[in-house]
Formats: sequence, C-alpha cells, structure tokens
Amino acid sequence: MSIDLKDRIALVTGASRGIGYFTALELAKAGAHVIACARTVGGLEELDDAIQAAGGSATLVPFDLADMAAIDKLGGSIFERWGRLDILIANAGVLGTISPIDHVEAKVFEKVMTINVTATWRLIRSVAPLLLKSDAGRAVLLSSSAAHKCKPFWGPYSASKAAVEALARTWAGETQRTALRITSFDPGGTRTAMRAQAIPGEDPSTVQHPSEVAKAILPLVSRDYAETGKLFDMRQGRLVDYRLPE
Repeated sequence: MSIDLKDRIALVTGASRGIGYFTALELAKAGAHVIACARTVGGLEELDDAIQAAGGSATLVPFDLADMAAIDKLGGSIFERWGRLDILIANAGVLGTISPIDHVEAKVFEKVMTINVTATWRLIRSVAPLLLKSDAGRAVLLSSSAAHKCKPFWGPYSASKAAVEALARTWAGETQRTALRITSFDPGGTRTAMRAQAIPGEDPSTVQHPSEVAKAILPLVSRDYAETGKLFDMRQGRLVDYRLPE
C-alpha cells in the first residue's frame, strides 16, 4: 500500500547516509518536502540529487548536532518558512567505542551522550511546538536492541539508546491527548557505517539494506497511524509494548 505524504513537511537528522538517507528519499518519493540535516555536505548533496531525480524536493541543512544553538535555531527557521512540522525522524547517532565500561574515555562517553541523548532532547524541545501545529504530527526516534540487551562492552551506546526510548515514552505520554503520535524504532542489524564499525568482520550482504528500514518507517508517519508510545521492532515487523521489569 502506497503512503501519500503530499504537502507534508518532514525533518530527518543523519540524512547524509544509511537509514537517514534512505528514509529521507522514501519520504520525498511519497510527496513530503524533506528538511535534511547532517554534518556531511557531500552526502546531503547526493541525497538532494536523488530526491530531485525522483521528482521530490528537499531543503539541506548542514550542521553538527553537537551545536545546540543550531538545533534551537532550526525550530525557529522551520516556523518562519512553513509554520509547522508534520514529521520528525530523529535518526542521527554515534556508536562510541566497544570496550569495558571502565575503560571508556570520558570524551567518548560524553560525545555519545551529547549526540544521542542531549541533541535528541534539544531537537524535541525545538520542534515539538511545530509538530503540535500539524493536523497529524508524527515523530519516529531511532533506537536499538542495545537499549534492552545491555551487552558487555556496549555500555555508552546501550545507555544512550535506553535514554532515547525513555524520552520518547515520556513525550508520548505527555501528548497522548493531542494529534501527535510518537514511536521508537529498533531497525535491527542494518548495512550501515555504524554497523561496520561495531562488527568489522561481518559480511554486509548478510544484513538488511537501510532502504528496507526506510520502507518500514513510512507507515508510522502516515496520517492514518494511530498508535503512540510504542516500539516498532523491525525483526518482528510489528509494534511491541513496553513492560515493567519482571
């Protein structure tokens, strides 16, 4: 079933490659105007070429998510130009290092928390009022099974993704009486640069392509999507509920 996103305004972070790139492209193909954010200008320009070739449109916003002032300004700029935001895909993130938690350098831990958690909160803070101005605001925050498995040596990344899920669930609870719907999304193993960094010996052809993840995200931002505060598990291909510890 095709998703119609004509005239929708969508913001995608980490849009220069991987899941962010292909999600931005799918959103544009479905008719949304994409505000594509990333550090890498070249990657954003390649995305813009692909979007234009598909008949879509995009606005490129190159900046580093560690720049909190830039995140704050982003919301104001979107308001001035469009007056609202319909879709947020908070995809950008960093892995840090795979090592014993007491061996992680302070600057590495702080960077993971800054990009994955603080910048996500700052982004929510900047664009939440704009999403509430939409008749059907939709937000998808990228998570990971690391948030629940908490495997040895994955401490900073696991902690950051658990925090992102906590933010998403809290935000969903606070807005459940509005038209805004918020979903956490666990893509599972995906052929990305982050995956190659985490598991360098893996054959990339054995895991899914990020375009498959992008196609699964699209229904979660449609006007008809009604759930909020849940986690979409790509491995299971369905929404799952959160539970208290047992």
